[in-house]
Amino acid sequence: MSSVSRRTLFRGAAAAAVAVPAAGLVAQQASAGRLFNGQAAAGLSLKIVNNSGAYDNGSVHIYIVGNDGKNQCHVTPDGELKPVQMSDNGSDGYTDYAIPLTGNETTLSLPEMSGRIYVACGEKLKFKAVEADGGAALAYPAAWVESDPNYPIVHDCAEFTYKGGAMYCNTTMVDMFSVPLAIGLKGAKDQTTGTLKQGARAKIFESVRSVEAFSKLVIDDKRVIAPGHGIGAGLFADDYFAPYIDEVWAAYQSKDLKVTTNAGTFTGRVSGDKLSFTGPGEVSFGKPSTKDVLFCDGALAAPNDGTTGPVAAILGAAFNRTTLAATPDQPTTDPAAFYKGDITHHYAKAMHAATEDGKAYGFAFDDVAGFASYIEDSAATELKLTLTPFE
Repeated sequence: MSSVSRRTLFRGAAAAAVAVPAAGLVAQQASAGRLFNGQAAAGLSLKIVNNSGAYDNGSVHIYIVGNDGKNQCHVTPDGELKPVQMSDNGSDGYTDYAIPLTGNETTLSLPEMSGRIYVACGEKLKFKAVEADGGAALAYPAAWVESDPNYPIVHDCAEFTYKGGAMYCNTTMVDMFSVPLAIGLKGAKDQTTGTLKQGARAKIFESVRSVEAFSKLVIDDKRVIAPGHGIGAGLFADDYFAPYIDEVWAAYQSKDLKVTTNAGTFTGRVSGDKLSFTGPGEVSFGKPSTKDVLFCDGALAAPNDGTTGPVAAILGAAFNRTTLAATPDQPTTDPAAFYKGDITHHYAKAMHAATEDGKAYGFAFDDVAGFASYIEDSAATELKLTLTPFE
């Protein structure tokens, strides 16, 4: 699974509208899995561990939803992969795909698919089957929207693609942060990521709340909404990054910006509203908006083409980390240089400061230079998702 396709997953999820089945549609783009036609298949061992200290096992509900390459689907408690159907909606208008915990450590079977593992605390999530393209799709929670039925519920998710014995997975804060989650992956090696430092959940809430421009993104003790979604909810200024974007544009009118990708080094200059590069290919970018920077989309969209896409990814990361104006050779790889100045991505800064390994998925291109809470294994034998302490 290429880095650009991973970014497509995260960017698509972040930009999805309320009623759009975001993860399912994005999972189709990842082209993962095969159609199981409702037949159970030998899957990967998935362990769910409740070390939250805040919710007992009976109050935690797990959902495994996504796409098998053709259909949007969900996983049953016994590991069966089933397509979403309109008839799955109950009398209340919502599906009940919840998988209960059987103890502090619950072992499940994860079939080949691409999607999300949702964790809901206190009450069940309200997933709704909706008609789409002559079939059924799934409307996912959009907890940054106050009118969404899942807004009152404490929940979060991890993302994954499992195919051909290979697992690609991450914890994500691209949309929001609520439940502290860690992932562990066993296979060719033993890896973990996403683990928060002791007391870090409260520290994240405190850090984001302390920055005036970001303070409205903190929703009680339920969640912190990513600033891109905050724009749509009227909680974050749509011109927040404008002074920094202007600074970048001014800096590279008179000097070169060099961006090195697997294809080689691209050399760019600003002329008017365009940042244009020569090198292995000719690529150019319009002047981005704050929304473009936060979603790594629009003027910074990254097609999976091997030229424009990788350059856009590096630019997106440098804008969000606010290293672009001061550093003419990108990508920047020293985390000590990230998130400097008053105008920076204080949300992503708080997420990275909170994790034991310094890695987090605070924005869609956070995997540039390897700073995302992402792990993979081509011969996976076990995936573990742990609810770590809230305190």
